[in-house]
Amino acid sequence: MHPRFLIIGQGLAGTALAWQLHLRGLAFIVVDRDEESTSSKVAAGLVTPITGMRLNLNWRYNVLYPEAIEFYKGIEVRLKRRFYHEVPIVRLLRDEKAAALWEKRRLQPEVQPYLAAVDGALVNGALFNNPHGGFEQQHSGWLDTAAFLAASRVYFESLGLWQRGEVTPDALIQDGSGVIWKGGDFTQAVFCTGWEAAQHPWFDWVPFQSARGTVLTMQADTGGETRIINCGCWLLPRDDGSLRAGPTYELDFADPCTPSPAALEGLEQKLRRLLKVDYTITGSQTGVRPIIKGHQAMIGRHPARPQIAFMNGLGSKGVLRAPWVARQLVEHLVDGVAVEPGMDLSGN
Repeated sequence: MHPRFLIIGQGLAGTALAWQLHLRGLAFIVVDRDEESTSSKVAAGLVTPITGMRLNLNWRYNVLYPEAIEFYKGIEVRLKRRFYHEVPIVRLLRDEKAAALWEKRRLQPEVQPYLAAVDGALVNGALFNNPHGGFEQQHSGWLDTAAFLAASRVYFESLGLWQRGEVTPDALIQDGSGVIWKGGDFTQAVFCTGWEAAQHPWFDWVPFQSARGTVLTMQADTGGETRIINCGCWLLPRDDGSLRAGPTYELDFADPCTPSPAALEGLEQKLRRLLKVDYTITGSQTGVRPIIKGHQAMIGRHPARPQIAFMNGLGSKGVLRAPWVARQLVEHLVDGVAVEPGMDLSGN
């Protein structure tokens, strides 16, 4: 039997997996609930070399970034649409402690390729507060995740490879050679269901530590600034003149769709510290980042159900990591390549 995959979920993980299979000419069907608001659709899609409070180089950036760019650009050519926007990201330092840390970090050889030279002031001092300095990053940008997911869905649906639906455990019939779902035979079912996998009876043992996050849509006069500005929160200019700003980060939540007032106020405090100009909030979106504690991502076969596979835990770095992680999973399931120990579902 030739490999045929049932992909469950069409967020960034499921979409990247579908494309990696498609590029190899392998058969699959994507089944998705087609919800209006999901973590992948809400995501800003930032691709950032130097990240976090410790100002560290993003995990395996020198490997993941070029593969991600080649992946998205290839799909843009195929679909005749633009999704990835290469844009500098300006990181403004929050306090003297961060400035002192950066004085050491910026001298590290691995950081040098990602620093851009800036002539004059880093930002417009009439519009942005910047008492502690900062730096501009190159080889960075953002993916329009909602547009990428929607266009991928249309493409796969036109080929009969996408359908709306939900795959429940009792609807999957497992036998020695694969799985059966609604009369269709598949060699493998791959769950790419994000944070909700923590509530699935086959994956409730995975150490999820997912976080609810909200992104705002807003208007402000930022003087035509086209770069992404980050100082405790990020500000992303869109082509239509609007701005996106975020995120909040809540580990303790019951409702996945409604942010707490305290989290929103915390984000607005950061915006007020960053901006010297007034702004107007015009909308918001909330989703839950799928984070697996202690893992950059997790893939592989279920240890007790070899016909069931898993791709999850991309967190806030999904745009950067999804193409590489999806390729690793395809090579594991199709070619028998071992999964790295720190990412292997069966080894946890």
